[in-house]
Amino acid sequence: MTVYSPEMVDPVALARALIQAPSVTPMDHGCQDLLIRHLEDLGFTVHRLRFGHVENFYARLGSKGRNFTFAGHTDVVGAGDTSRWSSDPFAATLEEGYITGRGAVDMKGGLACMVAATARFLAARPHFAQQHSLSFLITGDEEGDALDGTLKVLQWLESQQEKMDYCLVGEPTSAAQLGDCIKNGRRGSVNGRLTIRGVQGHVAYPHLVDNPIHRAAPVLAAISSMTFDQGDRFFQPTSLQFTAVQSGGSATNVVPGELTAGFNIRFSAMHTPESLEARIRQVLDGAEVDYDLQMMTSGLPFITEGGPLVEAVKATVAQVTGLEPQLSTGGGTSDARFISRHCVQTVEFGLVGSTMHKVDERVPVADLEVLTEVYRRLLERLYPPQG
Repeated sequence: MTVYSPEMVDPVALARALIQAPSVTPMDHGCQDLLIRHLEDLGFTVHRLRFGHVENFYARLGSKGRNFTFAGHTDVVGAGDTSRWSSDPFAATLEEGYITGRGAVDMKGGLACMVAATARFLAARPHFAQQHSLSFLITGDEEGDALDGTLKVLQWLESQQEKMDYCLVGEPTSAAQLGDCIKNGRRGSVNGRLTIRGVQGHVAYPHLVDNPIHRAAPVLAAISSMTFDQGDRFFQPTSLQFTAVQSGGSATNVVPGELTAGFNIRFSAMHTPESLEARIRQVLDGAEVDYDLQMMTSGLPFITEGGPLVEAVKATVAQVTGLEPQLSTGGGTSDARFISRHCVQTVEFGLVGSTMHKVDERVPVADLEVLTEVYRRLLERLYPPQG
């Protein structure tokens, strides 16, 4: 384990220590303890919030003024076939200016920068908590089902009448260079499961069967070619993608009795899960097939069109990196989809995500220092000295 001094919050040392805790969802292995130790040293009051098998916590410093929240997750996806890695995925190998390890960019590197930036900011503002508030919302269930993580923490916050005004989620939003992209929204996500029923029988007696594969082929083609919208200045066009189609077994002389197909829709704020389902059912009803459709929402879209937080993040990123960041709602989902419904303004900004979830996930040491400076200066911009 990396030797780490609590007196000096070094983002590189902290990132390595976090990576060395193999916190594959929902296990934590002491990962959150590292963050909590440093936040408590900085004066934060920490509430450990365990739901099911998931560790979460909410930490707050101060009780007055606007409450800005850093949010993120300590859980990571599995390493897969470790023989394909150049080093142990949980060794946090430091070599040639890079830290390699699972979670380096998604998102333990970002968490380390948040804590280091907060420590540096507070060192220059020893009386901050007398007039202002700052908080952390950390979950261990972002890469999993996301049922016992941020959602449950937000419910707890409501029960405590605890409010967040601004929130920055430290997901790896940058595309090619640190600072080139800020996520000011995310598309919604709906998963569908379609079953089309027929009549099973022997292939040699077609007049006695109703082949669900034949029935389904034009229906799946019609659904996959649907146009929902053309997109707008914030969102890409809504996209439906089939993810699985299954029918029949190993027998070559049997017409199956049903076909199942799975699909996912990534959609903008122009739609609701109900309106999308209605469009799908319209096609199915017109095809006169015997079907069953189930649709499950895994996330609703959100957009922070502008305002003080977006402008502050844009200006700070440009100041530190020299880049003009682009606003984007592309990519997958994050816990910002939940937080945005409990917070006045929510944005995401973090490291370059090109290696996340991949073999040899890695982060440049230089990027950790730059991101720490972005976060520190963002705090300075949001909380200018008075008098």
